[in-house]
Amino acid sequence: MKNNGVETATFAGGCFWCMVKPFDTLPGIEKVVSGYTGGHVENPTYEQVKSGTTGHMEAVQITYDPAIFPYEKLLDLYWTQIDPTDDGGQFFDRGSNYRTAIFYHNAGQKRLAEQSKTALVASGRFNKPIVTRILPAVPFYPAEEEHQMFYKKHPGRYAEERTESGRDTFIEEKWGKEKLKK
Repeated sequence: MKNNGVETATFAGGCFWCMVKPFDTLPGIEKVVSGYTGGHVENPTYEQVKSGTTGHMEAVQITYDPAIFPYEKLLDLYWTQIDPTDDGGQFFDRGSNYRTAIFYHNAGQKRLAEQSKTALVASGRFNKPIVTRILPAVPFYPAEEEHQMFYKKHPGRYAEERTESGRDTFIEEKWGKEKLKK
């Protein structure tokens, strides 16, 4: 989606609390919103999505300036924040609402997402199949205000979530400390 030189990217990467900060502080990123997408319930609540009955995944929607931070760089960062081999959720968050997916907003994003996934498979970095889906963007519903910018509102709880979930250990083991965006 294009609007005044900015575009939209949507990524499901497990717990949305952990997916905001890695993108939020980068140049060219105008906004990162936690929310829900991919399901069949309109305007779902956190509790509904958490129940696993809505078909939605927790996701982040990023408004960015591609002239400053291109979509390819967003994809590169996205892959380093998830376990793309886990179809049952992410880290200690289990269930379909915590699966990974790239939701493309146009043919260019689809092509770049598919290329990046192919490159990740070819890299041999993972010894299991890459199961992250690449899907057309569907309605995105912002999460409740208490879930927005969680890392700023609750830094202690955010740090615990990242550590206890195993996300930080996984990222450091697979990608190195420089990719750790906690």
